[in-house]
Amino acid sequence: MFYLKKNIQKENHNDYSLQSNDNNHAYVQKGTKQFIRIILALFFAGFSTFSILYSLQPILPTFSIEFHLTPYQSSLSLSLATASMAIGMLLTGSLSDFFGRKIIMSISLFLSTFFTILCACMNTWNEIIIMRLLTGFSLSGVAAVAMTYLSEEINPKILPFAIGLYISGNTIGGFFGRFLSSILINYFSWNMSIMIMGCLCLIASILFVVCLPSSINFKSTSLKPRQIIYDLICQWNDKLLSVLFIIGFILMGSFVTVFNYIGYRLMMKPFFLNQIMIGLLSIVYLFGVYTSPRASSLIEKYGRKNIVIYSVLIMIMGIIITQSNTLFVIIIGLILFSSGFFAAHSIASSWIGHQAKIYTGQASSVYLCSYYLGSSVLGTCGGFFWSFGRWMGVSIFISFVLIIGIKMMSTIKSNIK
Repeated sequence: MFYLKKNIQKENHNDYSLQSNDNNHAYVQKGTKQFIRIILALFFAGFSTFSILYSLQPILPTFSIEFHLTPYQSSLSLSLATASMAIGMLLTGSLSDFFGRKIIMSISLFLSTFFTILCACMNTWNEIIIMRLLTGFSLSGVAAVAMTYLSEEINPKILPFAIGLYISGNTIGGFFGRFLSSILINYFSWNMSIMIMGCLCLIASILFVVCLPSSINFKSTSLKPRQIIYDLICQWNDKLLSVLFIIGFILMGSFVTVFNYIGYRLMMKPFFLNQIMIGLLSIVYLFGVYTSPRASSLIEKYGRKNIVIYSVLIMIMGIIITQSNTLFVIIIGLILFSSGFFAAHSIASSWIGHQAKIYTGQASSVYLCSYYLGSSVLGTCGGFFWSFGRWMGVSIFISFVLIIGIKMMSTIKSNIK
């Protein structure tokens, strides 16, 4: 802890390639040494966060067998973790305003790896759920603060590009966590699978602390709980921000729901895929590595509103295509769905910082809270639709939710660039 605190407080201005603006802020420029260090560090943070969070997704069918659970009950190990993370964001974002960005993110990463390793030692379903709740709450420190750190340190002109790269790192982490755990669960117990993931993420957490430069534009603010609550509520008074919060809820909820239950479908006839083959499907996430920064580069040409709407339409198209009983066609559908999701999320999340004139940190926290609550709420609701209508039921549910998202985006009058 002493090392982390000391590292946060140290400011090495000579290492930065900076540009001052009219507000006397010095920003990191694209292509500089410090830009590379920041992106690399946040890659490790995203890798660790999303590996820990989503490595249990391929294990859900194993939990169903091991603990005699329904798909809905098994999905709680993921849904409750994202719910506790969402709630934690409302606190950790404000804590970072007082203690600093890097120290909160660092503590968050180490606590989450500790609880993940503890989870591997549990023997009952209730114990697993408790560990996952603690893990999700711990991870909130990274998810709530990373984008705020970028918005403070990176030149605003390249901020959408930087956020796109950060989301790409998250994408790789999510893919790696799902894919590796699907291989491990095929050869080892679920306990050993989670233990190995926890140890790998511990290494990534150490690399994060070493790589991330200390903040240069951060200014500590006092902790006033009543004011913090008031500021969080006031974010909903901005019509555009409130729409973006709901869009985040819809996007992440739809994405997690699809990948929560596609594994169940592909284990049934006519596919009968094993865990490794299902885990390989996670490779479609890697298309987000391209679409996230690419979507950001199209803002000037098409505008944020249009890109989000088109991206959601691509998600719906992907869902429709997955109704096929041909595996190759299903994969094409998942690629389209994932590409649309990452493009829409990249634009929506960077739009928050552009729109929020004051209290940007709180606005980001509310967006991400809504984003991960969507994962919990819609991901769990998807279990009911699976029970009644299998994949068709899940697809209709998600398509309906995404159409609501398009309708809400269409209410935004101006196409802000």
